[in-house]
Amino acid sequence: MFWIFTAARRLREMGVLGMNRRNAACILDHNPRSKFPIVDDKMRMHRLCGQIGVPTPEVYAEIDSFGTLRQLGEVLGDRGDFVVKPNRGSAGRGVLVLTGRDEKGFRRHNGDLVRLDDLRQHLSDILSGMYSLGGQPDSALIQQRIRLHPAFASITYKGIPDVRVILYRNQPAMAMLRLPTKESNGRANLHQGGIGTGIDLETGVTHHAVQRNRLVECHPDTGRPVVGMRVPYWDEVIRLSRRASEAVGLGYIGVDVVIDADAGPMLLEANARPGLAIQIANGQGLTPRLEAIDARLAREAASKLHAVPEPLRQRVERAAA
Repeated sequence: MFWIFTAARRLREMGVLGMNRRNAACILDHNPRSKFPIVDDKMRMHRLCGQIGVPTPEVYAEIDSFGTLRQLGEVLGDRGDFVVKPNRGSAGRGVLVLTGRDEKGFRRHNGDLVRLDDLRQHLSDILSGMYSLGGQPDSALIQQRIRLHPAFASITYKGIPDVRVILYRNQPAMAMLRLPTKESNGRANLHQGGIGTGIDLETGVTHHAVQRNRLVECHPDTGRPVVGMRVPYWDEVIRLSRRASEAVGLGYIGVDVVIDADAGPMLLEANARPGLAIQIANGQGLTPRLEAIDARLAREAASKLHAVPEPLRQRVERAAA
């Protein structure tokens, strides 16, 4: 049993943020529960993005009742290129990507056929809460499908990469690029076999990559390097993430951004409880990053206070004490 305590001490020394500390020091201390519904409800987050000028995929329709399923054909019209997702889903569960349609039905990104009745059943499952947080009844979104940006064409497999940015007190703390693979069935999901690639926050260049916690240099399906590439629109990705973080009001938040071939960066969703695998993707712990942000913000606050006239500063300091 001694090795367990040794391993835990070693992780702390490396600055790895564990689940308990994340929950206590980050989520509990900095994330008011009243703000959670903003990010847990994708439609609500979509509306907020519209208010603050943050681009996000267009929502063609929201299906919130079983009765609407009888008119599904009319709701979809002649659309064949869209994404279906639970409004309050998590971890990519229940997301269905459709890339076209023919006389037989709709086609998934992997070529599988989805008939109208199949789609109606999938939507029924979403409404029943099969994929929602806590299994509560949900609504379904019919949403714009993102087009693959050419910069990612050689390092992705039948899917769309996304960028996860962790922000702490509205400051970017760590980021990674998630890449779909054949093993992940074209999904940018690390738990299903996608690649997590750490990104340097200053330059936007990938510097470290893992798949199923194993180091990788190249994409397993294309053979092209996944380390050393610069994420397009990087400065805009960071600005967009910060704007969303400030508007939501959570002090510890994960923001997921996709880059459309035509429209550029778009906010896909935000998360009040972002996972910790981003540390593995970067080969670094989050704790030193968070402590550095605390220290920098404290210095900035002190600098502003010292710029205040002496009598007023003394009154502020006495009030703070």
